[in-house]
Amino acid sequence: MALTTIIAYDIHEDWRRARLAALIQRYGDRVQYSVFACRLELSELTSLLEQAATIVDEKVDSIYAFRQCQDCWEAIRTIGQARPPEPVLYWAVF
Repeated sequence: MALTTIIAYDIHEDWRRARLAALIQRYGDRVQYSVFACRLELSELTSLLEQAATIVDEKVDSIYAFRQCQDCWEAIRTIGQARPPEPVLYWAVF
């Protein structure tokens, strides 16, 4: 089941940060400079984290991934300009 996953990172080197941001952006939307909201199946999250592990330096960098159920996601509260990403709706024609 796809769940909304919040991914945040603290990467020390610019080139690694840029590569990681490009990787995560293929899976979701940037909501802050180093925070992304992604809608992922568990297999997709596993793949993303495996790829991320090849980019980061585990001695100095950090990545956090928080999976959220629908009820948790709907309970998000924001202040100011912050807005959770809108779900993307897809149409299928048969």
